[in-house]
Amino acid sequence: MADKLTQAQINNILWQACDTFRGKIDSSIYKDYILVMLFVKYLSDTYKEHYDEFHVKYKGDEGRIKRALSRDRFVLDKKSSFDYLYGKRNASDVGEIINKALENIEEDNKGKLRGVFRNIDFNSEVNLGATKERNAMLRTLLEDFCKVDLRPSNIPEEDVIGNSYEYLISRFASDAGKKGGEFFTPSEVSELLSRLVKPEQNDRIYDPTCGSGSLLIRAFNKITGKKAQIYGQERNGQTHSLCRMNMFLHGIDDAKIEWGDTLANPKHLENDKLMKFQVVVANPPFSLDKWAMGFAGDSNTDTKFKLEPGMDPYRRFEWGVPPTSKGDFAFVQHMLYSLSEEGRMGIVLPHGVLFRGSSEGKIRKQIIEMNLLDAVIGLPEKLFFGTGIPATVLVFKKNRKHKDILFIDASAEGFYEKGKNQNKMREEDLQRIVDAYNAYETKEKFSYVAKFEEIEENDFNLNIPRYVDTFEEEEPVDMETVAEKIINIKSELSEVEKQMADYLKELGLS
Repeated sequence: MADKLTQAQINNILWQACDTFRGKIDSSIYKDYILVMLFVKYLSDTYKEHYDEFHVKYKGDEGRIKRALSRDRFVLDKKSSFDYLYGKRNASDVGEIINKALENIEEDNKGKLRGVFRNIDFNSEVNLGATKERNAMLRTLLEDFCKVDLRPSNIPEEDVIGNSYEYLISRFASDAGKKGGEFFTPSEVSELLSRLVKPEQNDRIYDPTCGSGSLLIRAFNKITGKKAQIYGQERNGQTHSLCRMNMFLHGIDDAKIEWGDTLANPKHLENDKLMKFQVVVANPPFSLDKWAMGFAGDSNTDTKFKLEPGMDPYRRFEWGVPPTSKGDFAFVQHMLYSLSEEGRMGIVLPHGVLFRGSSEGKIRKQIIEMNLLDAVIGLPEKLFFGTGIPATVLVFKKNRKHKDILFIDASAEGFYEKGKNQNKMREEDLQRIVDAYNAYETKEKFSYVAKFEEIEENDFNLNIPRYVDTFEEEEPVDMETVAEKIINIKSELSEVEKQMADYLKELGLS
């Protein structure tokens, strides 16, 4: 029996498949073709293995085999399989054949996959070029994926394909620079948030800006037995599709991932009100400009449109309307209004939310006075794709039993691993933060528990250096020793000058 593929082998084969497009098409475009083909190959290989198993079990009775396969997780007809597409790799209309296969997969699995491929076109001249070049790339892509056997019996564990999907997304995010941060949160940051919010069985877990879904998956995987309901919303159509495929590849078939602008058009509602969640996690776009334009309506072309609290039917902005150019607190307020009683929430934000004034200062003051903020955690710089600025994690809780706020400064050298282009938090760095949060106590140069009165005295400014003193005192200077060294240096210099004068005299130069 052949050895099973390792995670590293699968990752390597998939990354090599990207060479088909690399240098010809931007990775922000070709990532969709690679990830969709991975999804199709996984579905096909799984379905093929199940067919072979049922063929043996039912001794070739096609009627019984068909009935058994109809109850499978996903259903594929012959013309939707990867093997069929591979057989058509030299066809002049191969792009259209792939598109048709994707339509069939959606239709045959519409309860789960309706619309999941709507933002991908394998016959696009705009994205893939003229017919000759397009066909050559698609033929090579099919040949590349033919090299990897993704049957369940050939992979070591259930999450390998999902992990490979995450691996590709992270590589694409790194390659895409600033745009990469729009669809992927670094794995160590996702891991940190999932530990801080402590998901439990039967929780509803929600991410209003879910990107490719990494935060939701991390939180879900923290639950023993993986019994929870996942909810997400994503504005970018292509990223929304990636997220849905990512969920299936991680074995989460009932995730409710919606497409649309969460602020202007939240999709997760109950009785015409915002749905409530026990756990909320998010890494929204930092300081999103023109975040409120979705409230203006199609007929309003006023570029200076300003949202008024009464325009929001869900009354999320009664604490204040954030500046038009910075949507950070818009997401915070949406999340807090979506948080159930006893709910826990973690959000990644730029440091500006801690100290900016005007309307943001008023919102921050309200949130603190309502005793919703539990911790402020400063992260190292250069963790995120496309930006070198350090970020902060804010942890919120409903029904807190005290009014203190914990501050943690995890940004100092030694608390992360330095990289050439991007820094990384190690396991010990994550655990140091989680331990400090759980202990909820002051630790010199790392954490500080601030009383409400102290924060009030600081005019509700949450800038971390106001609370965590990381100043390193220099060793005191012994002036007597310094004076003695100066005398010795002068003596040595005098001796050198005397020798130089003697040399010059011998040479007749003085």
